[in-house]
Amino acid sequence: MRNLILLMACTLLASAAQRTHAAAPLVFISAFAAGTNGAIHAFHLDAETGRLQPAHRNDGVENSFFVAVTRDHKFLYSIHAKTFGGKEPEQVAAYVIEGRTGKLKLLNRQSTRGTASCYLDLDATGKTVLVANYTTGNVGSLPVRDDGSLGEMVSFFQHAGSSVDLPRQKGPNAHSFVVSPDNRFAFAADLGIDQVLGYRLDAATAKLTPNQPPFAKTPPGAGPRHLTFHPNGKHIYVINELKNSVTLFDYATTSGTLTERQTISTLPDGFAGKSYCADLKITPNGRFLFGTNRGHDSIARYRLSDDGRLTLLGIEPSLGKGPQNLAIAVDGRFLLCANMPGKNVAVFRIDATTGGLKSVGDPIAVNSPSCIRVLH
Repeated sequence: MRNLILLMACTLLASAAQRTHAAAPLVFISAFAAGTNGAIHAFHLDAETGRLQPAHRNDGVENSFFVAVTRDHKFLYSIHAKTFGGKEPEQVAAYVIEGRTGKLKLLNRQSTRGTASCYLDLDATGKTVLVANYTTGNVGSLPVRDDGSLGEMVSFFQHAGSSVDLPRQKGPNAHSFVVSPDNRFAFAADLGIDQVLGYRLDAATAKLTPNQPPFAKTPPGAGPRHLTFHPNGKHIYVINELKNSVTLFDYATTSGTLTERQTISTLPDGFAGKSYCADLKITPNGRFLFGTNRGHDSIARYRLSDDGRLTLLGIEPSLGKGPQNLAIAVDGRFLLCANMPGKNVAVFRIDATTGGLKSVGDPIAVNSPSCIRVLH
């Protein structure tokens, strides 16, 4: 009888754990490393405490610098490269996500036609994957087949030019490529030429065509890296790696044109050291924006006004070296920060009134975390 009671208790506990994991958001974190050190880690995020619990380690993924996930959470796409930024073009790998287990099943890989491939995005239909190649300074699009696998690249554009901060800006360096909320345009931030280039997207064919005018300029020497849209779809924010700043553009939804409105620093007054921005994210309610400083090793937080303008509220420690990537989870209650050279991921609770950040506990150890994706 006693053994039966123990067995029933264990069964109930296991069932409760399964229900908890089924309700908890699934989080994928890529490890930017070669060989057996490369991986895509899966975690469950406790929606009440913000704590991360390991779920599964997906091996066989080398130099997974960036990942993207379809809106229906069925497929994940990752950069894959034996040698990142080498002479050979890198690849985009397609995976099936096996439920809430965090396990990934490889479907196929396709060439990015460039090197140091550093960014992926998906259109709203899940039928187009965009890729930005940093070293070769080009961007492209790949079609997604019905089974989630990738077809060969159908659009490819080589950027050209240079800018004022030599040698960092001696040629094009495409650093991100993002689809607009209306799924009609895509915008590429190019660090090497101080431009945000616009393309029209045909979602049915995954093909791109340059928009007119073809680009908007950031301040000289800014080095635009990542960009994100305001939840209202009316503004674009670009974080500038070289000038440690954020630039606000108004976005004209009909024409796809951008108009610069504001540029604001991510660093405290008087800071004299070296630092380089990396990523930025906005809370779902559009009230707060966060941006990372690598070198100062911090997260700048801003309030967004009704017209989109930014006001710096504070600058918080990232709890690790080189904050590389951010993710916002659970309806804007938590901010996750991947400190890549610091080899950890920190989770913060976001104050709904002030945007202030409070650590939920010690950061968790992850080898070279470069990209975070949260599945709710």
